[in-house]
Amino acid sequence: MSDRRLLKGYVQVYTGDGKGKTTSALGLALRASGHGMRTYIGQFMKGQHYGELDALRDNPCITIEQYGDVRCIRREEIAPQHVAQAHRGLERAREAMLGLGLVPEDQYDIMVLDEVNVAIWFGLLSVEEVLAFLDERPGHVEVILTGRRAPQELIARADLVTEMREVKHYYQQGVSARKGIER
Repeated sequence: MSDRRLLKGYVQVYTGDGKGKTTSALGLALRASGHGMRTYIGQFMKGQHYGELDALRDNPCITIEQYGDVRCIRREEIAPQHVAQAHRGLERAREAMLGLGLVPEDQYDIMVLDEVNVAIWFGLLSVEEVLAFLDERPGHVEVILTGRRAPQELIARADLVTEMREVKHYYQQGVSARKGIER
């Protein structure tokens, strides 16, 4: 085991209605890359351009992939292709977590399943499927699950849960997501 490997990995959940869940996970990945640790970020329900895609493109320690449409969907707009995207994403993340096709030095230390909680809430994935993913987690791998409305079963399984609570937000004044700040 290389010295970059954690002795024990934990499961973290970042949830709640406040801003900062994905940003926190990205910050953890950036910090870990400074120690040579490798992070895989799978973004569920995201296919549009976000600044982190460009910012992390040349970081050899961070891989980021998206599993979603180029526009946000609402619960009432769910189509079979959205379910298929989420399932392909979870399978891709599982392969990455288990190091399938990777030499040992390229295996991941941290897995971020960004917006996976929302994917569950939308019915694109089941809680059982994500719990099964966690059951396969090698002991040294840290897993971060982000998104609003984290199911109780994931909260119970997690070792660390942070709830982002909105106290005040400029969205209430009609401010849309801004380039470089929210996207």
